[in-house]
Amino acid sequence: MHSIQTIQEELQQRGVDAWLFCDHHHRDPIAYRILGLPESLMVTRRWFYLVPAQGVPVKLVHRIEAFHLDSLPGEKREYAAGSELTAKLAELLGAVTNLAMQFSPNNLIFNVSLVDAGTVDLVRSLGKNVVSSADLISKLEAAWTKEQISSHFAARASIDVITRAAFREIGRRLNSGATTEFEMQQWLLEAFRRDNLVSDAPPLVAVNANSSNPHYSPTAERNSPIRRGDFVLLDIWAKKNVPNAVYYDISWTGFAGSQVPERVREIFDIVRRARDAGIRKVQQAIAAGEKLAGWEVDKASRDVIAGAGYGSFFNNRTGHSIGTEVHGNGANMDNFEVRDEREVIPNTCFSIEPGIYLPEFGLRSEINMLVRASSAEVTGMIQQEIVLF
Repeated sequence: MHSIQTIQEELQQRGVDAWLFCDHHHRDPIAYRILGLPESLMVTRRWFYLVPAQGVPVKLVHRIEAFHLDSLPGEKREYAAGSELTAKLAELLGAVTNLAMQFSPNNLIFNVSLVDAGTVDLVRSLGKNVVSSADLISKLEAAWTKEQISSHFAARASIDVITRAAFREIGRRLNSGATTEFEMQQWLLEAFRRDNLVSDAPPLVAVNANSSNPHYSPTAERNSPIRRGDFVLLDIWAKKNVPNAVYYDISWTGFAGSQVPERVREIFDIVRRARDAGIRKVQQAIAAGEKLAGWEVDKASRDVIAGAGYGSFFNNRTGHSIGTEVHGNGANMDNFEVRDEREVIPNTCFSIEPGIYLPEFGLRSEINMLVRASSAEVTGMIQQEIVLF
């Protein structure tokens, strides 16, 4: 939850007249988090909450659910009939001209574009200019507190150790018999439990061609054995099991043998250079005090892979915002799926994870970057060569 004063200060800095929050049936989880509203509310009727850049917020709620916004400051107004809603909404918006909503032109920032098109049409019909709240959300949702930064490094300390141990465990199991993707996934989950880590989904363990699917996940029914001579990708993300903790999210690759095949080594070198190009772009821009958008980081990494002739094998963005959810609401490193023009701001964290996904194997190298006021750092291990086990 953020104070109304904080929200108003952000509106003033951006020259936006007001921020209009609205919801029904819990379609906008961002509004509930920012305003601190309980997720347990039964919301069957539309509510609106206008936070002006200056002045007192105003609520508009249905009479049979008039209590919904009682935890928030401001004047309360009520409606019941549809015609009354339109009239009261027009009064609510008053002289407001530029109005932020959870909207993104052409749905480019799709995790922000949560207000339905009909509501946007209604607000525009009242003579209002609807602008995206994406930058406001980035500042209020993606910027970490000191406590959250500490929780990230605590998760890092555990996961970096677990990742190294996982490759050793695969090697140990191969020396004494055999193992599978699913068995190693379960080993990782047990390591999470020991280190008080939680995750929104199980870690990824993928062998050979399975690693060409960035969102592959083994199950008890569908998984592959890991054998000598196999390529293995681990994608591990988790956070400490404490309130408001944030994620640490990395991908490493290894080979079950004494020598990495030349083809794998070649692809790893290209991906490593692409990753490092993205890192340099961030560090140089932040150190120079330059504004940096997410698309620029993607371009720096993607240009390396395209220049090596593998552009058609890199079909996803270079990185994503990281927060209390592994895919956060800050700027993504994306000039491919969308052109993310949101600014990379201090106290935000994101992944840089370029990859080349061939039919026989997919290889990516993922690190996390934390941006400070005048510097940026990789927060954990940086893989420099394929792990042998």
